[in-house]
Amino acid sequence: MKKSTKIVLIVLGVLVAIYSYTHLSSYLAKRKTKNQGVTVAVSAVKQQDVTVPLQTIGNVQAYTTVSVMSLVDGELLRVGFNQGDFVKKGQLLFVIDPRPFQAQLQKAQADLAKDQAQLENADLQLKRTNNLAKKGYLSQQDYDQLVTNKKSLAATVAADQSAIASAQLQLTYATITSPIDGRTGSLLVNAGNIVKSNSETALVTITQVTPIYIAFAVPEQYLAAILAEQRKHLITVQASVGADVEQGQLTFIDNTVDATTGTIKLKATFANTNQRLWPGQFVTVTLPTATLYHALLVPSRAIQMGQSGSYVYVVQPDQTVTYRNVKVGPMVNNFTVITQGLKLHDQVVTDGQERLTEGAAIKIVADPTAVNNAES
Repeated sequence: MKKSTKIVLIVLGVLVAIYSYTHLSSYLAKRKTKNQGVTVAVSAVKQQDVTVPLQTIGNVQAYTTVSVMSLVDGELLRVGFNQGDFVKKGQLLFVIDPRPFQAQLQKAQADLAKDQAQLENADLQLKRTNNLAKKGYLSQQDYDQLVTNKKSLAATVAADQSAIASAQLQLTYATITSPIDGRTGSLLVNAGNIVKSNSETALVTITQVTPIYIAFAVPEQYLAAILAEQRKHLITVQASVGADVEQGQLTFIDNTVDATTGTIKLKATFANTNQRLWPGQFVTVTLPTATLYHALLVPSRAIQMGQSGSYVYVVQPDQTVTYRNVKVGPMVNNFTVITQGLKLHDQVVTDGQERLTEGAAIKIVADPTAVNNAES
């Protein structure tokens, strides 16, 4: 054999040895890793009382809405606010020209003074003729006429007093004040306009926003649970407005289920002192429907779905896992209620399940991110 051929064979042998050693080392490393088990994160089953929430969309409604109208005709002299202002109960809103009503009041007062004078005179005449009638110097017919005149004037005086009261009332109507605390809407009249009593168009609308309502509907199947909770205590309702969460109390349950939609209407009252809630606004409403006592909970990410339903991997004492079907209840704050299949303090796999099989060995880590790193 030539020397050059020997050299080539020696080089090829070295290369084959290096290749075999590299692949053998890789195989042994993989086998060693496999024998160490699949890297997973686990969590123990815990037990606590939980309140099952129900979320729906609600609509904010004013606590009270008042359409301010004029009860008298006249020229509008003054507007005492700017549209959109928050006004207090009793605050001046509008002034209608009071002079026609003042004139009516003065006339009614003058009529009363005149008729009262005539009544006093009739009373004096009746007293003077009383003795004469008793002695027979005055006919009974004339005496009866004097009595009738006095009664007629007394009725006239009473009518004058009523006319004064009416005129005073009309005069008060010339000044319009706010009947509630609330925020004003668009101003529909300005100073100088002629306003009409009982017009179909309001001068302004005021909405009371502190407190305020949120109306929402829930499916009828939750009604029994809501009524049961309400009998125990006031139900706290949460309304999410962006990142803010407001709390109120459930104050109204409608007396009829809507047969068309299968829902029932509810209302919650919110103090709304910061006025984050606004009439017409849509918000996310959360209310409790029932309390589950001593419920078993696992992190929701531990629950997997298979052909036979929900399942979890349960850690065995020998650091292997077993496949177990479970029955699940509602989700509460990233945890799921387990109604069947687990017991307190069982450990379930929460991360790394996709690489597990029945009986697989595992390596438990505290940090879930280590599971992702191991997979990569």
